[in-house]
Amino acid sequence: MGWNLLNISHKVIEDPPLHIVLYQPEIPYNTGNIARLCAATMLRLHLIFPLGFSVNNRYLKRAGLDYWEEVDIRYHKSYDEFLKIVPDNIFIIGFSVHAKRPYTEAKVTPGTYLMFGPETRGLPQDIKNTIPCYRIPIWGKVRSLNLSTSVGIVVYHYLYSMGYF
Repeated sequence: MGWNLLNISHKVIEDPPLHIVLYQPEIPYNTGNIARLCAATMLRLHLIFPLGFSVNNRYLKRAGLDYWEEVDIRYHKSYDEFLKIVPDNIFIIGFSVHAKRPYTEAKVTPGTYLMFGPETRGLPQDIKNTIPCYRIPIWGKVRSLNLSTSVGIVVYHYLYSMGYF
């Protein structure tokens, strides 16, 4: 049967300062690294299916090391199913290399959901049309930053700006 993230017990964090949402992530190493970041910062991780890998994937396990039990992880069958759990008074913001405004202009408050798209495609246009989106500036000649790097940049910036350290 193998190791399965869906069956592993996990931490439940009451009122996390932020939520990390990965819309259809494709690369297990990135998801594992982001899960470790969530464990370190006490944030809830949301994974929206379909995933580009199996939750039995040994690379996913290796990337998260032995921290999976410390991650408050929630699975959603679809974007529409995910939207049903987001309270009306809480914001969802997205991140895209095509967005006009830098992430430093986002008004983030405790409980905000930070949504990131799949590594090869980014967030679909229909989602970007319904939520405010921001970009992380890139000055060099690269198309984009690694997903887990992007998540780390904005998470620590927003936690700092909200006074968590």
